[in-house]
Amino acid sequence: MERLWGLLQRAQQLSPRSSQTVYQRVEGPQKGHLEEEEEDGEETLAHFCPMELKGPEPLGSRPRQPNLIPWAAAGRRAAPYLVLTALLIFTGAFLLGYVAFRGSCQTCGDSVLVVSEDVNYEPDLDFHRGTLYWSDLQAMFLQFLGEGHLEDTIRQTSLRERVAGSAGMAALTQDIRAALSRQKLDHVWTDTHYVGLQFPDPAHPNTLHWVDEAGKVGEQLPLEDPDVYCPYSATGNVTGELVYAHYGRPEDLQDLRARGVDPAGRLLLVRVGVISFAQKVHLGTGDPYTPGFPSFNQTQFPPVASSGLPSIPAQPITADIASRLLRKLKGPVAPQEWQGSLLGSPYHLGPGPGLRLAVNNHRTSTPINNIFGCIEGRSEPDHYVVIGAQRDAWGPGAAKSAVGTAILLELVRTFSSMVSNGFRPRRSLLFISWDGGDFGSVGSTEWLEGYLSVLHLKAVVYVSLDNAVLGDDKFHAKTSPLLTSLIESVLKQVDSPNHSGQTLYEQVVFTNPSWDAEVIRPLPMDSSAYSFTAFVGVPAVEFSFVEDDQAYPFLHTKEDTYENLHKVLQGRLPAVAQAVAQLAGQLLIRLSHDRLLPLDFGRYGDVVLRHIGNLNEFSGDLKARGLTLQWVYSARGDYIRAAEKLRQEIYSSEERDERLTRMYNVRIMRVEFYFLSQYVSPADSPFRHIFMGRGDHTLGALLDHLRLLRSNSSGTPGATSSAVFQESRFRRQLALLTWTLQGAANALSGDVWNIDNNF
Repeated sequence: MERLWGLLQRAQQLSPRSSQTVYQRVEGPQKGHLEEEEEDGEETLAHFCPMELKGPEPLGSRPRQPNLIPWAAAGRRAAPYLVLTALLIFTGAFLLGYVAFRGSCQTCGDSVLVVSEDVNYEPDLDFHRGTLYWSDLQAMFLQFLGEGHLEDTIRQTSLRERVAGSAGMAALTQDIRAALSRQKLDHVWTDTHYVGLQFPDPAHPNTLHWVDEAGKVGEQLPLEDPDVYCPYSATGNVTGELVYAHYGRPEDLQDLRARGVDPAGRLLLVRVGVISFAQKVHLGTGDPYTPGFPSFNQTQFPPVASSGLPSIPAQPITADIASRLLRKLKGPVAPQEWQGSLLGSPYHLGPGPGLRLAVNNHRTSTPINNIFGCIEGRSEPDHYVVIGAQRDAWGPGAAKSAVGTAILLELVRTFSSMVSNGFRPRRSLLFISWDGGDFGSVGSTEWLEGYLSVLHLKAVVYVSLDNAVLGDDKFHAKTSPLLTSLIESVLKQVDSPNHSGQTLYEQVVFTNPSWDAEVIRPLPMDSSAYSFTAFVGVPAVEFSFVEDDQAYPFLHTKEDTYENLHKVLQGRLPAVAQAVAQLAGQLLIRLSHDRLLPLDFGRYGDVVLRHIGNLNEFSGDLKARGLTLQWVYSARGDYIRAAEKLRQEIYSSEERDERLTRMYNVRIMRVEFYFLSQYVSPADSPFRHIFMGRGDHTLGALLDHLRLLRSNSSGTPGATSSAVFQESRFRRQLALLTWTLQGAANALSGDVWNIDNNF
């Protein structure tokens, strides 16, 4: 009876008027929280702020009203209120429990977390506009991107002088930083590095002369321009006979020897293309005078010469001079695939007449500036999705850097407009304009070296906009395997710039059903994206539209003008640049917005399996020597099991559990880092990635070594006494490869108590 009496008294207190709870801002020390107040009759609109969800106040916390009704009458009149009260309490408790279970409000400015059944929900600053879904974000992005002026920005940038270290570059740096500061970005800053760059000596220009059989220096051959040179070339004078060496790759030199033409002690004529100037001359990226270390202040770190610096002089020449040289060559006819279009008659390998080359370039300590702009993430601000473009160029650099710079600026403007209209990414977006790119990705590599300890923990993906438009016939994505599935998804969302009514994906599969074989390419060393993956262990991608039948002929020359690029694309430059911007932008939205990172960590199992097929070719030769590859097979199996186990964990987990989601994202975003060999020094072997790096620890080096098992026994021309299979070296290579792969499997498994391998 006492319990019933208490309930009736409480019902009495509820009966005189109806009330509802609203939230209002609390000023003063409690600012940022909400308190409850009761309102009569009309509904009151409240401003929604970051809040803490609280339970109902204690029932006895409000002052009681006088009891004016006798006990019996109260019982009869309160009965309906008892039922109503019970329903209200039940409903309120249920809703409170539901909200607490699904997740409470994130403290993110003046926004409130709006729960949606869509995995890719997005909170909006304006509550009454509702939730932003993927289709909303896509439409918003395309709308704001379409309001830009890409073509004008490309033209204007290509007209500006922007050699690294020049006065023109200093002015452009200030203009771009000012442009970023005008946008709705959370942070804008500049990072300065003092790097050793090489420039021509105006007082002693580089020269090329004919030399007769007696060794007497004859007529001087005109070079293209005193300002055209090979950075980091060795200096000095060299004399020798001329030999044609195709692209100058190691396999080209080996082919020359096999055809009876020894390149040693001779001047080599090599073609531009296929591999970069860096690979023909400077075997690395970044400042070669601070290898493996950042160039923040060279007064503290005296310069040393990188082992990647070339020991031979090099100099670019014009097509006209190349034709004159080729006409003088004798000897064997070059293979069909070595033939070019400079002459009507076939190219010969040589040797030819003597030449004397003098290179007088000099090294100068030069400040370079990278420019940064950041939109902070809502719930994972310490994880960065990075997009960058080279800003500098030796000449007009329309295709080389003006296109990428223009697209970068348009993406900054577009995402800034989206932020103003309610978009706030889950992860931070970091926009970067690189300096010193024409010297071998110096700006990007120095930044990576300076923040190596941070970036491998925080950088999710790098997207490069360099060399984005070199044609419009074919589309290539030079990338890490982790991004392949995401690229496929985005290709289905972007219209082809030259095939009306088709997406880029439909354009590709129309000619080749195996879309990835048609589109996906490995990352080249001359790309800023390469160091992100091979040096830091961050998955990266560089997009390129190219011509079907030939490479863009003006790259790395002073003819890389806006007019020539526009002509090569037959007026479609704006449409192709817009397609690249759409690709990059939608990729950024997915990477910064999706609750679970869309990186396909299982792909590396396929990569390892494909490479093991190459290793299997030598299993018989190894068995005859008492050696085996079994440990690599076991490590590969453990990686595949770990990937499948993680996939099942994610599938069966509660998708709204923020703690679990962050744990999974951390494991996923570090997969690329797992493939950096932890058993070699970053200073001695900076590109530690076992699949994409350079050095004895890589799978490529192991395969090259295993091929010596066959070449030595078959007497292949060109094999030297030092090029023999060494069992001790093989065992070390196998250990480095196996333990890196096994370490990746263990890391993907999660905590140490979750590791379950058969190694």
